[in-house]
Amino acid sequence: MTQFAEGITQEIADSHLPRDEYEKAVEILGRAPNLVELGIFSVMWSEHCSYKSSRVHLKKFPTTGEKVIQGPGENAGVVDIGDGQACIFKMESHNHPSYIEPYQGAATGVGGILRDVFTMGARPIALMNALRFGAPDHPKTRQLVSGVVAGIGGYGNCVGVPTVGGETNFHAGYNGNILVNAMAVGLADADKIFYARGAEPGQPIVYVGSKTGRDGIHGATMASAEFDDESDEKRPTVQVGDPFVEKKLIEACLELMATDAIAAVQDMGAAGLTSSSVEMAGKGQVGLLMDLDKVPQREDNMSAYEMMLSESQERMLFILKPGKEQIAFDIFNKWELDVATIGETTETGRMVLTHNGETVCDIPLDPLAEDAPMYERPWARAIPEPAVLADELSQPKDYEEAILTLMVSPDLSSKRWIWRQYDRHVMADTSASSEDPADAAIVRVHGSNKGIAITTDCTPRYCENHPIEGGKQAVAEAWRNLTAVGADPIAITDCMNFGNPEKDHIMGQFAECVEGMSEACEVLNFPVVSGNVSLYNETNGFAIPPTPAVGGVGLIPDLSKRMGFGCVAAGDILMVVGDTEGHLGASIYLREMEKREDGCPPPVDLAVEKRNGDFVRGEIRKGSIKACHDLSDGGLAAAASEMAMASGTGLNLVHEGDLPLHGWLFGEDQARYLLAVDEANAKAIRKAAKDAGVPLHVIGIAGGDALTINGMIDVSIADLKAVNESFMPTLMGEAE
Repeated sequence: MTQFAEGITQEIADSHLPRDEYEKAVEILGRAPNLVELGIFSVMWSEHCSYKSSRVHLKKFPTTGEKVIQGPGENAGVVDIGDGQACIFKMESHNHPSYIEPYQGAATGVGGILRDVFTMGARPIALMNALRFGAPDHPKTRQLVSGVVAGIGGYGNCVGVPTVGGETNFHAGYNGNILVNAMAVGLADADKIFYARGAEPGQPIVYVGSKTGRDGIHGATMASAEFDDESDEKRPTVQVGDPFVEKKLIEACLELMATDAIAAVQDMGAAGLTSSSVEMAGKGQVGLLMDLDKVPQREDNMSAYEMMLSESQERMLFILKPGKEQIAFDIFNKWELDVATIGETTETGRMVLTHNGETVCDIPLDPLAEDAPMYERPWARAIPEPAVLADELSQPKDYEEAILTLMVSPDLSSKRWIWRQYDRHVMADTSASSEDPADAAIVRVHGSNKGIAITTDCTPRYCENHPIEGGKQAVAEAWRNLTAVGADPIAITDCMNFGNPEKDHIMGQFAECVEGMSEACEVLNFPVVSGNVSLYNETNGFAIPPTPAVGGVGLIPDLSKRMGFGCVAAGDILMVVGDTEGHLGASIYLREMEKREDGCPPPVDLAVEKRNGDFVRGEIRKGSIKACHDLSDGGLAAAASEMAMASGTGLNLVHEGDLPLHGWLFGEDQARYLLAVDEANAKAIRKAAKDAGVPLHVIGIAGGDALTINGMIDVSIADLKAVNESFMPTLMGEAE
């Protein structure tokens, strides 16, 4: 017979844990858990905190490499960028909160990812985001876009970290569950990285930051459940952020980190005080004794349950070296932040909490974290759809109209309306951002001529139709975008957004995307150093498209060699690196022109991807290339249109061969780059490509004021710009 503590009913227990997990908690404790203990088990064993459905698959990722200092398992990943410096970065989701309360959901997503980075000792230097909204004509889309963008801008702009890039897509598959993935990048000295591990018994536990309130309670468990028609009622579980407090917290923490006072540090993110204390104690193999009466509180009569589960923002937890408390107190008082010693580490291996003079929790720590439930859920492999090649489709009746249709489509249209709301140049080190014609954002390493290149990438329609190839392509495109700006790709973070893992086909999407991503990371020497899993992204049983977003980071050793695609001049020779076979399965062309979303996505040959990319990067470093743009969504037509618009110079393309013209223009074959080369370098680069065994095709010459193909198809740059800039203002009701 199921045991319950006083005041706990079957209904209360069921609202916290599945019944088998509740019984496991009873077994661990040797008694029924009280409400505080039940709440702690529920958040620590939630998908959001424990990764219980995904851990078995995440182990497949390559996580080490020559430049990896810290892989998964800490607040963020750390890689070596030379000269005694390290780059620290991570991406995380704030999907459920942003759907319920767009402004605060997105804002606190930015605040949380910043804390993950500066917790490691890094000064944040850049923010990115990957956003997915529902269909443009869905009644909630405009409001969600408006709120999310305002939240990202409002928090990032105020905290003083530039938002330098990202991606935004629209699809009906996100009507009930938008995705808000935030990425932060920071810099630190490689020998001054701070970790959650390092605690020893007998050390003080110090709370710092904002006071604890009742906002965000059960945010972690909300993020681990499906939505339904009553989701708006979960608004109280959304956190509320204050970027000005966050700015003070950044400066105060970095100041404390310049001393020798810290043994371990953890931000209070999902599950708040519970997860931060459990993670530090678990990694240090120590116990905890905390007096919750000493926790700074902004509301009256808060219960122990509320304090432990609150996700109030801008809070940190430190374990200090004995005798160093005053150093911390002096610094945090100077920055006008709440600070309090709330407990100490012990040798017990248990979490013991007191409140109002009574013990309200006594739980062994190992089962909460390292020994949390882990499931090998059943999963089914996807049945790949057949390829769709150009010769299977009729040619468009009007090529000019087809090109303009693609360039005004939700995926390819300009997102100027969004990024103009972000401060892209605060800190004065942004070298390329959303407004600049380049395939990745670039931020100067302060005081040097090195640059960090950053990108976020994923093609969910590929992952839907063939999860393995889609997983490969997400990693390969991030690698390609970094290469296209002249960077050496170093490592990735990820944000794995999927539906309900208890459904075989959803779990299969996850497993196969991981399989494809892992293979790509191995071949491209592009390890995973941090990440996040967001499951149960579905409403009333309708799941989002599988969306394993990838955030890539690379190093440009010399910023004078950075590359973009906006420097084309009349007379430049146009070339395509890589072969085109006209793959149109799951393509933008197929969706926009044929109103179809079927077909196998283009295959990703990773060896070819690496060979072609290494060649392009080498030629950039030689100074042989004037402009470079990777070919992906929309194929050559989209890349050429973007290059022409960015340069203000026309591109005159010539198609030869047997491949149907629409396959050549719109095929989304991988491992390809569009180059503009000065005529003086054209012969040398063709010889270099031949020597390297790299396919290189001369396809035209720059000049004029239009994109032309074979002298017959003619689309003016003015018309391209007009349609490309029209989608977002029209969507947001601001069209002229």
